[in-house]
Amino acid sequence: MEPYSVKEIQCLLTEALKRRNSARWAIALALGLRQGEALGLKWQDVDLDSGLIRIRRGRLRPRYEHGCEKPCGRKSGYCPNRKQIRPDTKDVKSRAGRRNIGLPDELVKILIRHREKQDKERTNACQLWREEGWVFASETGGPLNPNTDYHEWKSLLQAAGLRDARLHDARHTAATVLLLLGVPDRAVMGIMGWSSESMRRRYQHLTDPVLKDVATRLNRLLWEEPPDPAEPTGASETRTETK
Repeated sequence: MEPYSVKEIQCLLTEALKRRNSARWAIALALGLRQGEALGLKWQDVDLDSGLIRIRRGRLRPRYEHGCEKPCGRKSGYCPNRKQIRPDTKDVKSRAGRRNIGLPDELVKILIRHREKQDKERTNACQLWREEGWVFASETGGPLNPNTDYHEWKSLLQAAGLRDARLHDARHTAATVLLLLGVPDRAVMGIMGWSSESMRRRYQHLTDPVLKDVATRLNRLLWEEPPDPAEPTGASETRTETK
C-alpha cells in the first residue's frame, strides 16, 4: 500500500473539479468507499440535512449475452443488440459492509453542488434521461460503468501529474488519513466497512512511524527546555561553579 499525501489529495480534488461527477472522487478520497459502494449510491441513501450516507448496495460489473438473430462475429459485450444478464447492483450482505457514515460539512456542500449540476443535466437530456436515482450517473441518468470509472481515475491521475496507482489506493489513502487523525480504530472500522481488526493492522507500518515522529516533535516542544537566547553558552555552568 502506498497512499497519497495530503498535498497529492488536494491536487487530485482540484483537478477533479474540472470534470463531471467530481464529487465521486471527493467521496473516494475522504471516506474510502469501495468502487462498487460509490457507484451503487442512490439519492435515497443520502441525507444531506443530517449529513449521513447509508451504504446498502454495490454496483456490479455488467455482463452481456448476444441479442443478434444472426451471429455478428463479435464478443457478446460488443454485440450491437447485446442484452444485459446481470443486475446493476447487489445488496450488501455483511453487517460490516452495511453501514451509515457521517459526512464532513465540506463534503455535504460538494454533494449539494453535485445534485444541482445533475438537475441541469436532467433538464438538458429531456426525454433521454433515465430517472433511476443514481448519485453518480451517466449524462442520461444511467448507472456508471465500473470500467469507465476506472479509466476516469487513471485519466485524473495523469492530468494531476501524479504517479500511477490502483483505484483501490484511494481507499487506502482515506483509511491512512483517518488513522493519522487519531480517529478511534473502531470508528475507522465502521467507516471503512472492515469486519476484523486484522485490516487495521495492515496499516500499522504506515501510521506508526508518522505517529512516533509527531510524538517526538511534541516531546521536544513541551519538555525539552530550550536554551535562553539572552544567556551566553556556558554562563549557567559558570554561575554554578562560582557558588
